[in-house]
Amino acid sequence: MITPAWYPIFYKEMLHFKRRLLKLGYIFSAMVVPIIYLVAFGFGLGKSVRIEGADYLTFLLPGLVAMSSMNNSYTWVSTSLNLNRLYFKTFQIYVQAPISSASIMTGEVLAGMAKGIFASSLIIIVGFIASPDFSLTAWFVIALLLNCFLFANLGVIVGMVTKSHEDTATYSNFFVIPMAFFSGTFFPVDKLPVYFKSVIYVLPLTHASILIRKTVLDTEGLVSLCVMIIYAAVFFIYGSKLIRDYSE
Repeated sequence: MITPAWYPIFYKEMLHFKRRLLKLGYIFSAMVVPIIYLVAFGFGLGKSVRIEGADYLTFLLPGLVAMSSMNNSYTWVSTSLNLNRLYFKTFQIYVQAPISSASIMTGEVLAGMAKGIFASSLIIIVGFIASPDFSLTAWFVIALLLNCFLFANLGVIVGMVTKSHEDTATYSNFFVIPMAFFSGTFFPVDKLPVYFKSVIYVLPLTHASILIRKTVLDTEGLVSLCVMIIYAAVFFIYGSKLIRDYSE
């Protein structure tokens, strides 16, 4: 059987992930922020607030899954790639190997997806325990996978363009963290002022939050699905170009 060119890169990242996974602290670190939000907002407001015909906890859980998948897929890839490129100098081995930039991109992105899905699975398990109304739909799974893919691609881009390890935190502070709060995670986007909505609807996590809550693919869900696919494709192409043009 012929091994795909991207597999060694993916396998190397998974071996690294496996070593971290054996440490109990990593599992708690992947859960701590969403759990804090779940306790503070979900259990705090609980059944006293209803949004879109459901109690607030049921509304909040899919948003926390979208946020967790974004954070973990993006952060792992951007941080790992930045360190491997600037400090450990292992990324240079990839670009010197006889494999395409798309293969390098695919290996990194799939590894980021695996980590995002793992962290999201922990929140899903908590969701089943915390809320009897919480359930998974086909569009929930599709949105989760696409969101992990999208933000793992973004992680590659940030990992390639940053000039220092501290720069990755700058991108997170000005882009990723605001998305976590204003993209429909904790409240519906239509509750925001009109002049603010046009900005929020440009953000990819907004469309992940919309799609992940759909049970049936209506017009709004279809638009969000298309937007996420476009973002993912553009990020993948641009990330592959950055890898191909890398010359340090």
